[in-house]
Amino acid sequence: MANVITITYLNKYVKTLLDCDPVLTDIALKGEIQNFVHHIKSGHYYFSLKDSNATVKAVMFKRDADKMQFTPENGMEVVARCRISLYERDGTFQIYVENMFFDGQGAMEQAFNKLSEKLQNEGLFEIDNKKPIPATPSCIGLVTSKTGAALQDIISVAQRRWPFAKFLLYDAGVQGVTAEKSIIKGIETIDASKECDVIIVARGGGSREDLWTFNSEKIARVVFDCETPIVSGVGHEVDFTIIDLVADIRAATPTAAAEIVLPDVAYEKIKMINLTNALSINVLNKLDSNHEDLAKIKSIITDNSPQKNAKFVEDKIYELSKRNRVSINHILDIYENKIINQARIIENLNPVKIFSRGYCIAKNGDTVVKNLDNIKINDDINLIFNDFSANCTVKSIEKI
Repeated sequence: MANVITITYLNKYVKTLLDCDPVLTDIALKGEIQNFVHHIKSGHYYFSLKDSNATVKAVMFKRDADKMQFTPENGMEVVARCRISLYERDGTFQIYVENMFFDGQGAMEQAFNKLSEKLQNEGLFEIDNKKPIPATPSCIGLVTSKTGAALQDIISVAQRRWPFAKFLLYDAGVQGVTAEKSIIKGIETIDASKECDVIIVARGGGSREDLWTFNSEKIARVVFDCETPIVSGVGHEVDFTIIDLVADIRAATPTAAAEIVLPDVAYEKIKMINLTNALSINVLNKLDSNHEDLAKIKSIITDNSPQKNAKFVEDKIYELSKRNRVSINHILDIYENKIINQARIIENLNPVKIFSRGYCIAKNGDTVVKNLDNIKINDDINLIFNDFSANCTVKSIEKI
């Protein structure tokens, strides 16, 4: 009869068998990612790997997930380096992934296109969001490896083109599991310092896998949010990464990035000479023009000098004064005649003069008698003359 054992014992026994098998402790599995979940709280990745006939559950713990140079997604074809074991509690057979790689160029192309489309839809590649690069930067920030060829290429260009260049270097890893965080830290540190007018993110050539760090979504978003203009100089001319699309200017190589950012001292000298010559010609032309204007002004001053025009001005003043006297006398005569006429009119309307001719004013009480409505028979009226008055009673009224 078979031995009776517990489920716990069974799962522990099977797990021990799997863990002790040297073939299953380090194996590479090729498959397509399905049911991918990034557990935010723990940081672990949970997913399945499948091929055309079978599926196996997989987990990638945070310590290994943090080293990944890309974020796994459903549908990606990958090769997972892992060990095989059993999750005792659930009796689940699964793989524990330590690292993952794209399975060939097709998977990398798929991941690149998917992220590119996502960021483009969010506007991270828009021309309107690109910041201008200063013509003559006083300080250039460099995010690159201090031991890499890219730094030496940039220094060589600076010595040849613009030896006055001042650099602020952040020694960043540009390949491997720590590169992403290092590049992000470099960009954020230089941007926060506010010391640089432009930042160059650079790396020399390499395989597509070597340059894959620069396809990081996190790096792309840091570049987009950076207030300082950024020039990307990653790889060779044929290489193209996500950072090239987000940066304010993409340079084909680190050398090209330096040539874009740094002025050419020889060209600047020629430009300065041409500017000086143009300025000299302009000044000479202006002086000649001023001499001509000065000669014209002298001629005008001579023709209109006070000595020459004094007699003319004196005669003009005398003539105007004479005309003014005639005009004033004429005006005075007119007003004198008007005053005389007005005085005559006033004199004729003087009541005293009218009374002197025998006229009087008849008043019936307080009313001045002007018509038949103001008087009737037996009214007592008062006749006012020039120097006396008389009280009378109306005996009869006759209309004339």
